[in-house]
Amino acid sequence: MSDAPPTSVLLPTVRWTDACGAVAAQLAPDDELLVIADTADDPVADRRGDTPENVRIVLAGEPDGCSGKANAIAAGMAAATHDRIVWTDDDFARPPDWLATLHADYDRQGPTTELPAFVGRDPLGVLLEPAYVVGGTIPVFLAGIPWGGAVIFERDDLDEAAFLADLRRTVSDDGTLGEHLDVTAVERTRIVPAGGSVRASLERYVRFVWIVRHHAPRAVVADVVLAVGLAALCLLAPLSTGAGVTLLSAATYAWAGLRRPSFLLAAPAVLATPPLLVYAFARRTFIWGGRRYRWAGKHDVRVDSE
Repeated sequence: MSDAPPTSVLLPTVRWTDACGAVAAQLAPDDELLVIADTADDPVADRRGDTPENVRIVLAGEPDGCSGKANAIAAGMAAATHDRIVWTDDDFARPPDWLATLHADYDRQGPTTELPAFVGRDPLGVLLEPAYVVGGTIPVFLAGIPWGGAVIFERDDLDEAAFLADLRRTVSDDGTLGEHLDVTAVERTRIVPAGGSVRASLERYVRFVWIVRHHAPRAVVADVVLAVGLAALCLLAPLSTGAGVTLLSAATYAWAGLRRPSFLLAAPAVLATPPLLVYAFARRTFIWGGRRYRWAGKHDVRVDSE
């Protein structure tokens, strides 16, 4: 850790969570943690002047033409003092050597991302778990797609001005980063609790579909064909197809280090995917973090209060 250059860690959140303290405890003397909120009305803003050493509260302001998350990251990049940058989120636990390990990854292979595994906290979220692992975690690993929860890079690794210009007019922070930065994924999974209510999980699903729609449109076609094909096979040959997708789900869970019985829901998840995709494509808005977004084009975003 002592050999790593001074680093700025960006953590968007509206309230102080365990993650803030966990990251602050891992900072070297010359590092900084920027906890990025929206406005002074957010609970975390009350901690200004009462934070651990090397921690600053940054107020990004209300987003205009982009998501609150993208706006927060853009503000954090502008406020960051150092050239080595780490992005992270407030919704998952990390070990005491998390930051040191990311530094070692960067020194070995350059820009690096860890892998998310989204686990449900409500019935729909649990049902969708196998789809998120097979269709989310594995593609992030194989394609080197940055995950904003744990990614490390340096400013010289990308055209920062062009990246920030795109970030301030879109929804997905990590989807946009992936278009400006080549990263290598490490085979290390972080478990991210997701949802909490059926509505929250449904809104998350819609948002994820729209991220792929705008940032990887060719993948959308392949995903739809695969989803419809697998669902049809599950109906025509339920025993063999159901057994096959369940075994695949079990293997991916084992690879990701997930010890949860929800892998058994792989076949029901396959059957649920086509109608969920129809619903997601039919939606014209979605809710994220208390705001409603109309994302008509990659760089055409309208923001409303929910």
